[in-house]
Amino acid sequence: MKPPRVDHLPALTGLRFLLALWVILHHLTGPGMRLDIAARDLPHPVYALIRGGYLAVATFFVLSGFVLARSYGPSGWQAGRLWRYAVGRFARIYPVYALSFVLVVPFVIADRTPGKPGLIANYGLLLQGWTGHLPVGWNAPAWSLSCEVFFYACFPLAVIGVRRLHPAAVAGAACLLTRALFALGVRDEWKPIVHLADFVMGIAAASLYDRVARARRQPAGYWLYVPGAVVGAALIAFPELLPRGVDLNSAWRPLSAMLLLGFALGSGVVERALSTRPAVFLGKSSYAMYILHVPVLWWMRRWSLDLSAVLYVAVVILISAAVYHFLEEPANRFIRSLA
Repeated sequence: MKPPRVDHLPALTGLRFLLALWVILHHLTGPGMRLDIAARDLPHPVYALIRGGYLAVATFFVLSGFVLARSYGPSGWQAGRLWRYAVGRFARIYPVYALSFVLVVPFVIADRTPGKPGLIANYGLLLQGWTGHLPVGWNAPAWSLSCEVFFYACFPLAVIGVRRLHPAAVAGAACLLTRALFALGVRDEWKPIVHLADFVMGIAAASLYDRVARARRQPAGYWLYVPGAVVGAALIAFPELLPRGVDLNSAWRPLSAMLLLGFALGSGVVERALSTRPAVFLGKSSYAMYILHVPVLWWMRRWSLDLSAVLYVAVVILISAAVYHFLEEPANRFIRSLA
Protein backbone atom coordinates (compact mmCIF):
# COMPACT_ATOMS: atom_id res chain seq x y z
CA MET A 1 0.00 0.00 0.00
CA LYS A 2 1.24 3.45 -0.83
CA PRO A 3 0.20 6.28 1.49
CA PRO A 4 -2.03 8.97 0.03
CA ARG A 5 -0.15 11.27 -2.32
CA VAL A 6 1.17 14.44 -0.74
CA ASP A 7 3.58 16.99 -2.14
CA HIS A 8 7.17 15.80 -1.81
CA LEU A 9 9.36 17.90 0.46
CA PRO A 10 12.91 16.94 -0.58
CA ALA A 11 14.74 19.21 1.87
CA LEU A 12 13.31 17.23 4.78
CA THR A 13 14.75 14.05 3.27
CA GLY A 14 18.13 15.73 2.81
CA LEU A 15 17.97 16.96 6.41
CA ARG A 16 17.79 13.36 7.60
CA PHE A 17 21.33 12.76 6.36
CA LEU A 18 22.69 15.66 8.45
CA LEU A 19 20.82 14.40 11.51
CA ALA A 20 22.22 10.88 11.10
CA LEU A 21 25.73 12.28 10.63
CA TRP A 22 25.31 14.36 13.79
CA VAL A 23 24.41 11.21 15.77
CA ILE A 24 27.48 9.41 14.42
CA LEU A 25 29.78 12.30 15.38
CA HIS A 26 28.21 12.32 18.84
CA HIS A 27 29.13 8.67 19.28
CA LEU A 28 32.65 9.08 17.85
CA THR A 29 33.39 11.82 20.39
CA GLY A 30 32.04 9.92 23.39
CA PRO A 31 34.25 8.93 26.34
CA GLY A 32 37.03 6.63 25.16
CA MET A 33 35.99 6.83 21.51
CA ARG A 34 38.26 7.58 18.56
CA LEU A 35 37.70 11.35 18.50
CA ASP A 36 37.23 11.90 22.22
CA ILE A 37 40.59 13.60 22.92
CA ALA A 38 40.61 15.58 19.66
CA ALA A 39 37.08 16.84 20.31
CA ARG A 40 37.95 18.00 23.83
CA ASP A 41 40.66 20.22 22.36
CA LEU A 42 38.07 22.10 20.32
CA PRO A 43 36.56 25.40 21.55
CA HIS A 44 33.85 24.62 24.07
CA PRO A 45 30.89 25.80 21.93
CA VAL A 46 32.03 23.56 19.04
CA TYR A 47 32.57 20.61 21.37
CA ALA A 48 29.14 21.15 22.93
CA LEU A 49 27.49 21.27 19.51
CA ILE A 50 29.09 17.98 18.46
CA ARG A 51 28.20 16.31 21.74
CA GLY A 52 24.65 17.58 21.34
CA GLY A 53 24.13 15.06 18.55
CA TYR A 54 21.82 13.03 20.78
CA LEU A 55 19.22 15.75 20.17
CA ALA A 56 19.06 14.69 16.53
CA VAL A 57 17.10 11.63 17.69
CA ALA A 58 14.39 13.91 19.10
CA THR A 59 14.28 15.74 15.77
CA PHE A 60 13.85 12.38 14.02
CA PHE A 61 10.85 11.75 16.28
CA VAL A 62 9.34 15.14 15.39
CA LEU A 63 9.98 14.42 11.72
CA SER A 64 8.30 11.03 12.06
CA GLY A 65 5.11 12.64 13.41
CA PHE A 66 5.25 15.29 10.69
CA VAL A 67 5.59 12.79 7.83
CA LEU A 68 2.97 10.36 9.13
CA ALA A 69 0.44 13.14 9.77
CA ARG A 70 0.85 14.43 6.22
CA SER A 71 0.80 10.97 4.65
CA TYR A 72 -1.90 9.17 6.61
CA GLY A 73 -3.73 11.74 8.70
CA PRO A 74 -6.44 13.13 6.42
CA SER A 75 -8.56 9.98 5.89
CA GLY A 76 -10.47 7.53 8.05
CA TRP A 77 -9.06 4.42 9.69
CA GLN A 78 -11.10 1.43 8.54
CA ALA A 79 -9.85 -2.04 9.50
CA GLY A 80 -8.29 -2.80 6.10
CA ARG A 81 -6.46 0.52 5.94
CA LEU A 82 -5.25 0.08 9.52
CA TRP A 83 -3.78 -3.31 8.60
CA ARG A 84 -2.01 -1.90 5.55
CA TYR A 85 -0.68 0.95 7.69
CA ALA A 86 0.72 -1.53 10.23
CA VAL A 87 2.37 -3.61 7.49
CA GLY A 88 3.84 -0.44 5.97
CA ARG A 89 5.32 0.61 9.30
CA PHE A 90 6.86 -2.84 9.82
CA ALA A 91 8.30 -2.70 6.30
CA ARG A 92 9.78 0.69 7.04
CA ILE A 93 11.93 -0.27 10.01
CA TYR A 94 12.38 -4.01 10.45
CA PRO A 95 14.30 -5.30 7.39
CA VAL A 96 17.33 -3.05 7.96
CA TYR A 97 17.06 -3.53 11.71
CA ALA A 98 17.15 -7.30 11.19
CA LEU A 99 20.32 -6.84 9.13
CA SER A 100 21.86 -4.78 11.93
CA PHE A 101 21.19 -7.59 14.39
CA VAL A 102 22.66 -10.20 12.04
CA LEU A 103 25.84 -8.12 11.85
CA VAL A 104 26.32 -8.19 15.62
CA VAL A 105 25.57 -11.93 16.04
CA PRO A 106 29.28 -12.87 16.44
CA PHE A 107 29.64 -10.28 19.19
CA VAL A 108 26.43 -11.46 20.86
CA ILE A 109 27.73 -15.05 20.85
CA ALA A 110 31.03 -13.94 22.38
CA ASP A 111 29.29 -11.85 25.05
CA ARG A 112 29.28 -13.43 28.53
CA THR A 113 26.73 -11.09 30.13
CA PRO A 114 24.29 -13.00 32.41
CA GLY A 115 20.72 -13.28 31.19
CA LYS A 116 21.69 -13.16 27.52
CA PRO A 117 18.54 -14.94 26.20
CA GLY A 118 16.37 -12.25 27.73
CA LEU A 119 18.55 -9.52 26.28
CA ILE A 120 18.35 -11.11 22.83
CA ALA A 121 14.56 -11.21 23.11
CA ASN A 122 14.64 -7.60 24.23
CA TYR A 123 16.54 -6.64 21.09
CA GLY A 124 14.50 -8.80 18.75
CA LEU A 125 11.17 -7.44 19.99
CA LEU A 126 12.39 -3.83 20.10
CA LEU A 127 11.79 -3.36 23.81
CA GLN A 128 15.09 -1.65 24.64
CA GLY A 129 13.50 1.76 25.17
CA TRP A 130 11.23 0.49 27.94
CA THR A 131 13.85 -1.14 30.16
CA GLY A 132 16.32 1.62 30.90
CA HIS A 133 20.07 1.10 30.58
CA LEU A 134 20.92 -2.36 29.26
CA PRO A 135 24.14 -4.13 30.37
CA VAL A 136 25.06 -4.73 26.71
CA GLY A 137 25.68 -2.31 23.86
CA TRP A 138 25.26 -4.55 20.86
CA ASN A 139 23.49 -1.78 18.96
CA ALA A 140 22.72 1.02 21.39
CA PRO A 141 20.87 3.37 18.96
CA ALA A 142 18.17 0.73 18.47
CA TRP A 143 16.42 1.97 21.64
CA SER A 144 14.86 4.68 19.49
CA LEU A 145 13.04 2.06 17.40
CA SER A 146 11.14 1.08 20.55
CA CYS A 147 9.85 4.63 20.54
CA GLU A 148 8.95 4.54 16.85
CA VAL A 149 6.95 1.32 17.28
CA PHE A 150 5.05 2.91 20.18
CA PHE A 151 4.41 6.07 18.13
CA TYR A 152 3.17 4.02 15.19
CA ALA A 153 0.70 2.25 17.51
CA CYS A 154 -0.49 5.55 19.00
CA PHE A 155 -0.69 7.48 15.74
CA PRO A 156 -4.18 6.55 14.47
CA LEU A 157 -5.77 7.57 17.77
CA ALA A 158 -3.48 10.56 18.24
CA VAL A 159 -4.15 12.07 14.82
CA ILE A 160 -7.92 11.64 15.25
CA GLY A 161 -7.76 13.21 18.69
CA VAL A 162 -5.77 16.31 17.74
CA ARG A 163 -6.83 17.11 14.18
CA ARG A 164 -9.80 19.21 15.36
CA LEU A 165 -7.62 21.24 17.71
CA HIS A 166 -5.67 24.29 16.66
CA PRO A 167 -2.07 23.22 15.90
CA ALA A 168 -0.70 25.97 18.14
CA ALA A 169 -2.59 24.46 21.08
CA VAL A 170 -1.27 20.99 20.26
CA ALA A 171 2.29 22.34 19.95
CA GLY A 172 1.96 24.12 23.28
CA ALA A 173 0.75 20.92 24.93
CA ALA A 174 3.67 19.03 23.37
CA CYS A 175 6.12 21.52 24.91
CA LEU A 176 4.72 20.78 28.38
CA LEU A 177 3.85 17.09 28.02
CA THR A 178 7.14 15.50 29.11
CA ARG A 179 7.44 17.65 32.24
CA ALA A 180 3.81 16.86 33.08
CA LEU A 181 4.47 13.14 32.66
CA PHE A 182 7.47 13.34 34.98
CA ALA A 183 5.28 15.11 37.54
CA LEU A 184 2.80 12.23 37.29
CA GLY A 185 5.53 9.71 38.08
CA VAL A 186 6.61 8.58 34.61
CA ARG A 187 10.21 7.42 34.79
CA ASP A 188 12.90 8.66 32.43
CA GLU A 189 13.71 5.03 31.56
CA TRP A 190 10.36 4.70 29.76
CA LYS A 191 11.71 6.36 26.64
CA PRO A 192 8.71 5.81 24.33
CA ILE A 193 6.40 7.66 26.73
CA VAL A 194 8.97 10.34 27.52
CA HIS A 195 9.52 11.08 23.82
CA LEU A 196 5.85 10.94 22.84
CA ALA A 197 5.86 14.74 23.12
CA ASP A 198 8.33 14.96 20.22
CA PHE A 199 6.05 12.86 18.03
CA VAL A 200 3.00 14.95 18.97
CA MET A 201 4.98 18.09 18.12
CA GLY A 202 5.54 16.65 14.64
CA ILE A 203 1.79 16.09 14.19
CA ALA A 204 1.15 19.70 15.24
CA ALA A 205 3.82 20.96 12.83
CA ALA A 206 2.22 19.03 9.96
CA SER A 207 -1.18 20.57 10.72
CA LEU A 208 0.36 24.03 10.89
CA TYR A 209 2.20 23.47 7.61
CA ASP A 210 -1.02 22.46 5.86
CA ARG A 211 -2.66 25.68 7.04
CA VAL A 212 0.24 27.85 5.93
CA ALA A 213 0.57 26.04 2.58
CA ARG A 214 -3.07 26.82 1.79
CA ALA A 215 -2.64 30.52 2.47
CA ARG A 216 -2.33 32.95 -0.41
CA ARG A 217 1.00 34.26 0.80
CA GLN A 218 3.52 31.96 2.38
CA PRO A 219 6.51 33.11 4.41
CA ALA A 220 9.95 32.20 3.11
CA GLY A 221 11.15 29.12 4.90
CA TYR A 222 14.46 30.64 5.99
CA TRP A 223 12.56 32.92 8.38
CA LEU A 224 11.93 29.76 10.38
CA TYR A 225 14.83 27.39 9.83
CA VAL A 226 17.60 29.99 10.25
CA PRO A 227 16.36 31.29 13.65
CA GLY A 228 15.57 27.71 14.69
CA ALA A 229 19.11 26.58 13.90
CA VAL A 230 20.80 29.64 15.42
CA VAL A 231 18.80 29.58 18.66
CA GLY A 232 19.19 25.82 18.92
CA ALA A 233 22.96 26.02 18.47
CA ALA A 234 23.19 28.79 21.08
CA LEU A 235 21.22 26.78 23.64
CA ILE A 236 23.28 23.64 23.04
CA ALA A 237 26.53 25.56 23.41
CA PHE A 238 25.32 27.63 26.36
CA PRO A 239 22.50 25.77 28.15
CA GLU A 240 22.76 28.23 31.02
CA LEU A 241 20.81 30.63 28.80
CA LEU A 242 17.68 28.55 29.37
CA PRO A 243 15.18 29.88 31.92
CA ARG A 244 15.02 28.05 35.23
CA GLY A 245 12.84 24.97 34.99
CA VAL A 246 13.22 24.57 31.21
CA ASP A 247 15.44 21.68 30.12
CA LEU A 248 17.29 21.50 26.81
CA ASN A 249 15.19 18.63 25.47
CA SER A 250 11.96 20.56 25.97
CA ALA A 251 13.45 23.70 24.41
CA TRP A 252 14.74 21.72 21.43
CA ARG A 253 11.27 20.35 20.62
CA PRO A 254 9.69 23.55 19.20
CA LEU A 255 12.99 24.44 17.53
CA SER A 256 12.89 21.11 15.69
CA ALA A 257 9.39 21.99 14.52
CA MET A 258 10.66 25.35 13.28
CA LEU A 259 13.40 23.62 11.29
CA LEU A 260 10.95 21.21 9.67
CA LEU A 261 8.40 23.91 8.89
CA GLY A 262 11.08 26.15 7.41
CA PHE A 263 12.57 23.49 5.17
CA ALA A 264 9.08 22.33 4.15
CA LEU A 265 8.11 25.85 3.12
CA GLY A 266 11.31 26.12 1.09
CA SER A 267 13.56 28.94 -0.14
CA GLY A 268 17.11 29.78 0.80
CA VAL A 269 20.53 28.37 -0.03
CA VAL A 270 20.43 25.66 2.64
CA GLU A 271 17.01 24.42 1.59
CA ARG A 272 18.10 24.22 -2.04
CA ALA A 273 21.27 22.33 -1.08
CA LEU A 274 19.28 19.79 0.93
CA SER A 275 16.89 19.36 -2.01
CA THR A 276 19.56 18.28 -4.50
CA ARG A 277 19.47 14.72 -5.79
CA PRO A 278 22.66 13.60 -3.95
CA ALA A 279 21.39 15.07 -0.66
CA VAL A 280 17.99 13.43 -1.08
CA PHE A 281 19.56 10.04 -1.86
CA LEU A 282 21.81 10.30 1.20
CA GLY A 283 18.77 11.29 3.22
CA LYS A 284 16.93 8.20 2.06
CA SER A 285 19.85 6.06 3.23
CA SER A 286 20.03 7.87 6.58
CA TYR A 287 17.99 5.23 8.44
CA ALA A 288 20.53 2.61 7.42
CA MET A 289 23.31 5.00 8.50
CA TYR A 290 21.70 5.44 11.88
CA ILE A 291 20.95 1.81 12.66
CA LEU A 292 24.08 0.27 11.10
CA HIS A 293 26.83 2.64 12.23
CA VAL A 294 27.42 0.86 15.55
CA PRO A 295 27.57 -2.67 14.04
CA VAL A 296 29.96 -1.35 11.38
CA LEU A 297 32.06 0.19 14.16
CA TRP A 298 32.20 -3.18 15.96
CA TRP A 299 33.58 -4.87 12.84
CA MET A 300 36.05 -2.11 11.94
CA ARG A 301 37.43 -2.05 15.46
CA ARG A 302 37.87 -5.84 15.31
CA TRP A 303 40.02 -5.38 12.20
CA SER A 304 41.96 -2.39 13.52
CA LEU A 305 41.97 -0.49 16.81
CA ASP A 306 43.79 2.36 15.09
CA LEU A 307 40.64 3.36 13.27
CA SER A 308 40.51 6.40 11.01
CA ALA A 309 37.34 8.33 11.81
CA VAL A 310 37.12 9.72 8.29
CA LEU A 311 37.46 6.25 6.78
CA TYR A 312 34.86 4.89 9.21
CA VAL A 313 32.28 7.56 8.35
CA ALA A 314 32.93 7.06 4.63
CA VAL A 315 32.44 3.30 4.97
CA VAL A 316 29.21 3.79 6.93
CA ILE A 317 27.84 6.12 4.24
CA LEU A 318 28.79 3.76 1.41
CA ILE A 319 27.41 0.66 3.12
CA SER A 320 24.21 2.49 4.05
CA ALA A 321 23.69 3.71 0.49
CA ALA A 322 24.10 0.15 -0.80
CA VAL A 323 21.78 -1.26 1.87
CA TYR A 324 19.12 1.32 1.02
CA HIS A 325 19.32 0.60 -2.70
CA PHE A 326 19.61 -3.19 -2.62
CA LEU A 327 17.77 -4.17 0.59
CA GLU A 328 15.73 -1.49 2.31
CA GLU A 329 13.74 -0.15 -0.64
CA PRO A 330 13.12 -3.56 -2.33
CA ALA A 331 12.13 -5.16 0.99
CA ASN A 332 9.83 -2.23 1.75
CA ARG A 333 8.05 -2.61 -1.59
CA PHE A 334 7.80 -6.41 -1.27
CA ILE A 335 6.37 -6.41 2.25
CA ARG A 336 3.87 -3.69 1.38
CA SER A 337 2.75 -5.70 -1.65
CA LEU A 338 1.78 -8.55 0.67
CA ALA A 339 -0.83 -6.28 2.27
